Amino acid sequence: MSAVRSGSALLSLLLVVTAHVTGVHAGTPRQKISLAEADRLPRCSGGPEPGDLAAAFRVPTLGGEFSFQPGAVQGSLVIHAFTNRSGFLESLWSSESSLLSLVRELPARAQVLFLSLDESSVSDALWMREQLQRAAGDSHKEVLSRLHFSPVPVFALGNWIPKVLYYWSCTAAPNCGLSQAVFTSEGWNMPVIIKRLNARYDWLWARWDNGSYLLTDAGDGCDPSSAVAGAVAWVSEGNCSFFTKVQSMAKSNASGVLVYALPGNPIQDMNCVKDECDSPLNITAAMVHLEPSVAQALRSGQKVNVSFQITPSPNFFIGIDQQGALAEMGSFLYPTFSFINWQAQWFDFSSDLQDKLQTRAEVVSVFDKVPMQGDKGAVAAVELPSGSLDFDKLELDASLSCPGSRDSSCAHWDHTVQLFVCCDHLGPYCNMELSRWITAFRRGIGRWLTDVSPLIPLLDSHTCTFTMKTPPWAMPWIVSLNLRFSVSNHTDNHTEKLRPFRVMSLYGGGTFDKNYNKRFQPIKFLVPPSAMKVELYAVITGHGSDDNRCGEFCVTSHHFLINAAFNNTRIFDSAGSPLGCAMRVTEGAVPNEHGTWLYGRGGWCDGLQVSPWRADITEQLDLSGSESNTVVYFGLFEEKHPNPSKNPGYIIMSSFLIFYK
Repeated sequence: MSAVRSGSALLSLLLVVTAHVTGVHAGTPRQKISLAEADRLPRCSGGPEPGDLAAAFRVPTLGGEFSFQPGAVQGSLVIHAFTNRSGFLESLWSSESSLLSLVRELPARAQVLFLSLDESSVSDALWMREQLQRAAGDSHKEVLSRLHFSPVPVFALGNWIPKVLYYWSCTAAPNCGLSQAVFTSEGWNMPVIIKRLNARYDWLWARWDNGSYLLTDAGDGCDPSSAVAGAVAWVSEGNCSFFTKVQSMAKSNASGVLVYALPGNPIQDMNCVKDECDSPLNITAAMVHLEPSVAQALRSGQKVNVSFQITPSPNFFIGIDQQGALAEMGSFLYPTFSFINWQAQWFDFSSDLQDKLQTRAEVVSVFDKVPMQGDKGAVAAVELPSGSLDFDKLELDASLSCPGSRDSSCAHWDHTVQLFVCCDHLGPYCNMELSRWITAFRRGIGRWLTDVSPLIPLLDSHTCTFTMKTPPWAMPWIVSLNLRFSVSNHTDNHTEKLRPFRVMSLYGGGTFDKNYNKRFQPIKFLVPPSAMKVELYAVITGHGSDDNRCGEFCVTSHHFLINAAFNNTRIFDSAGSPLGCAMRVTEGAVPNEHGTWLYGRGGWCDGLQVSPWRADITEQLDLSGSESNTVVYFGLFEEKHPNPSKNPGYIIMSSFLIFYK
């Protein structure tokens, strides 16, 4: 069903629901809040900010009323404001795969409130409900109880929601602002302005500039045409793939491509398919509706020019997490409800993390909202608890936030963040890497709990210096870090738990070129007599992009060969996969970032800790202490030594042997 619908409203229903529009009803008892909560209440300067507590509200719905009371809802809430003036939202609501993703994959603790920004709010609400009821069918109808549709337009709600939607307005992300094509021609009194949807971000990187272009009719665009050279090609959908149309027009030296939907069809998400995506095209493209006046002018030989603009609009999406705090929803890189699901998954992850942080532990604060930037990074000398080596569990509670409360203040790129520790400047463990994270791309959320228990022996002094750094040219981040020490004396089967007592440093990484593996020589070592277990521990990430997309987006394998017989291998088999990192939101990967955050990478994801790789190698070793053992490392690309022809990538690695007793 097309999202282009009549604006006629059901007047009687609108009169009924408008009479009940309200915020918190008069006479509702005031909620008691703590001082900490009071500090998070919306401020009056410009509007509520992310992190502020959302005030209670009630909204009439097609099914009765939706009521939100902070603390009363166990799950998160997403608020979506629809407008038929957005090509992005039209595609979001008309795509079957998009609708199915919401009804099949919305997390069980999440709810969604659907609103309309327009006077057609009654018909919008009825249509949105119909779309999702049809998609849910009988097999997923249980999700409908968590989907709420209000027939009251946003401008008539009478609560705080309109203020947030308008105050958080944006144009930087595909899912906000009104992307439009503007047509002009001699004899027209007014320009013709229609909505557009740019081609998928990961297929065509080029974007429209601020110039004006001649528009030329190119039929269905399936074959090259010399007539479109230097102009924007006006082509119909159908008869061949979007890729074929755009490729043909690129071969014809067109400046861009406007594909128009056939009458009655919605705007679609223009994308390449399978092997098509391997052929880069340096041209801009978008989809629009067939505009009769434009088509008529072109048929009659009139000169038509087209330009492109983005008109600011209210935000289409806001969130409220399990703690009742307002949250931005980030960037929806293409029109699918999966981005709502991913944000709701992250709300669940964050709530579960808060529960984990309530468990008993000795907490040592290292950084508390400290700026991290430049060559120095963030540095702190910290006193550790007495007997810190007696603990058998060490977790790092780390968070990264931005200088401002909004995502717009965040760094524009993903960068590696490394934590180094030095407890004895003359000892063997000074400036060892304790943990690694990757920053999110223009998103201000991110908190992780990383278990680094095997590295407890690095903290071999009462006072240690911790240094957290990212590349010195990166925009600043605000970092917080707590060390969480705890003791678990027994395993699940009640046997005494072994403790790490010695760490032996092994290999680092380097440039991933033909000489990469020539740098690594076998290391001989004796197992200490008291050791009862030996573990291989490594943190490995691949970066850069050579002609094989290595090491960020290529599949690499990392091998630690013990005693020339036992090959312990870490393979980054999800690198380059379209949703490899999106599938890790449940682990803490920050969702809905800018850039290609969804793709799998070489051992890391934007906005996620780099989890250590651990392998028990005890049975691969001679434990007598009288015979030496050997270990050697090598890294491969597609089971061969790397040999890029240009721009070699690199591997960042810290690897250790951990001895337990």
